[in-house]
Amino acid sequence: MISIGSIHIPAFAVGVSAGFLMHRSGFCLVGPFRDLFLFRSGFLARNLLLAVVASMVLFEGARRLGLLPFYPFPMLGFPSVTHLIGGGIFGVGMVLAGGCVVGVLYRMGAGNLVAGTAFLGLLAGSAVYAEIHPAWSVVKDRGTLSYGWSTIPQALGVDPGIVVLALAVPSFVMFLRWCADGTWSRRGVLPRGDVPMWAAAIGLSILGTACYVLSGMPIGITTSYAKMAGWIESVLAPGHFATLEYFRSVPLNVASPTGQILRGGPAPVLDVVAAIQFPLIAGVVLGSFLSAVLLSEFRVYRGVPAPQFAAGFAGGILMGLASRMGSGCNVWHLLGGVPILAAPSLLFAAGLFPGAWIGTLLFRKVVT
Repeated sequence: MISIGSIHIPAFAVGVSAGFLMHRSGFCLVGPFRDLFLFRSGFLARNLLLAVVASMVLFEGARRLGLLPFYPFPMLGFPSVTHLIGGGIFGVGMVLAGGCVVGVLYRMGAGNLVAGTAFLGLLAGSAVYAEIHPAWSVVKDRGTLSYGWSTIPQALGVDPGIVVLALAVPSFVMFLRWCADGTWSRRGVLPRGDVPMWAAAIGLSILGTACYVLSGMPIGITTSYAKMAGWIESVLAPGHFATLEYFRSVPLNVASPTGQILRGGPAPVLDVVAAIQFPLIAGVVLGSFLSAVLLSEFRVYRGVPAPQFAAGFAGGILMGLASRMGSGCNVWHLLGGVPILAAPSLLFAAGLFPGAWIGTLLFRKVVT
């Protein structure tokens, strides 16, 4: 049951756990795409696939037990070519920034200044999107592929469990083969306190399911980046802020199964979106900070080359802009939408590949 008055507590707990786990494992949703092009390595991609398939099975199990208040979840929307475009731009940005919207947070918690610069870029990119929102909304409407379905099972008219089973069984067979081949984990002994990547993948899928069950939506935080950007703009340029249609939009406006009205959006106010996402953001930073301190790894490195700061800020801008253009970030789509085979998320994920390739080319020229 969704209770907005208390949702911030479990959301904060999920955030702390995710930040701690990601720092201990080094799990990030940028590496699987970046490493394919930069190092020709599929190690991180295998672990991301595990997280997606595990989330798929857990989401479907929760749905069948009646634990999911919404299916599909609110703010998912209908498939549009703008999801593909948003995914492409986001892919460029995440490689340049060296972290996704959550990876930036857990690296900030461990003292990474480049991640802090990327965080500022995320706020700036969210503000930039507010300027183009009316025009982009027209593009999104004209590029919408269907208004009758959001997920592949809906489009096929079949029970989601049938599709999940058809995908999960061969995936787990493949996972067992990788385990037998010894390619599932990196060779060598893990440093003290480190968590294997595969364990982090499963742990994050469990946390994502918990967030979905408790709040009605999987992990997502970028609408709150827009909230922060809106608040800053309302203070620095209140007259211009008042003219921006985006900050008056309400993408979340549904009734829960208990009859409670859930309303929220990018406006800099304390609504249901803020109740879920702000505690998640704070929790990820704190969880990473605690992990780094306990391992005596908290460091603030000041001698970072200027090109890295520039790339981090530029990457943050692109991610902030693209997360609004594509109706969510890579965490929202990869660990939320793809596991329920949502067409918007599959389009966003498809865009990440060419985006990450372009981002890798730019990273090599600008940073290395």
